[in-house]
Amino acid sequence: MSFKKLSASIEKHGANLCIGLDPVPEKIPEFLFEYEDAVLEFNTRIIEATKDAVCAYKLNAAFYESLGEKGWSTFGETVARIPDDVYVIADCKRSDIGNSARHYAQTFFDYFDVDAVTVNPYMGFDSLEPFINYSNKDIFSLVVTSNPGARDFQMCDVGGKKLFELVLEKLHEWNKLGNIGAVVGATKGEELVGIRSRFPDLSLLIPGIGTQGGSIETVAAVVRIPGAPIIVNVSRDIIFAGFDEKFADKVKEKASYYNAILS
Repeated sequence: MSFKKLSASIEKHGANLCIGLDPVPEKIPEFLFEYEDAVLEFNTRIIEATKDAVCAYKLNAAFYESLGEKGWSTFGETVARIPDDVYVIADCKRSDIGNSARHYAQTFFDYFDVDAVTVNPYMGFDSLEPFINYSNKDIFSLVVTSNPGARDFQMCDVGGKKLFELVLEKLHEWNKLGNIGAVVGATKGEELVGIRSRFPDLSLLIPGIGTQGGSIETVAAVVRIPGAPIIVNVSRDIIFAGFDEKFADKVKEKASYYNAILS
């Protein structure tokens, strides 16, 4: 059964909240730079403060890749410090021709041993197949994203349907192993409700809450619709809740705020 670990984490922690560990060195509390790896210390303190209040952590690879070789080391060390019972997502939005995609899948599933990755479906089935074939791992495919540019392609009419609807139908068709989910932004509330109602078998990763302005109330209502597990991701609004030595306490308070609404 796919998404088994995610379901277990949601049940154990009583939370659908996922915290995005997307560190920006310029925003990290200054005192942390006394440590050898300020970013890792930042992430570690957030994990320690919130590990019982989340179902998952999501690491956007861009925030680590931009730090070069050390960034990849910090990525791996951060994953290693997340408790085994908490779900881990590598937000890398990868896809490529089959052979290249296979190596991307090996990077995140074998080397870093994360539980799920985000992928881009634009190149079609063969670009996602190497990820899907990891039957004990999960993928979240971009469907309706939270950024303004989503309208450029995702909302285009294609034979009487929106392009994102065709993507959803394909994901549903390809979901033979039950390990495919969809990324649907909280800023697209109408589409979010419709997708959950039409495809309850697809797990959802919902970004766009907080800084991006998505409605937490709409998302909370969607979470209550029966179906596959749902993850609600919040990044900046939680991890940058405080900037002094007690920043982790502020982070924990912010996580509790979101959990209260989502529960």
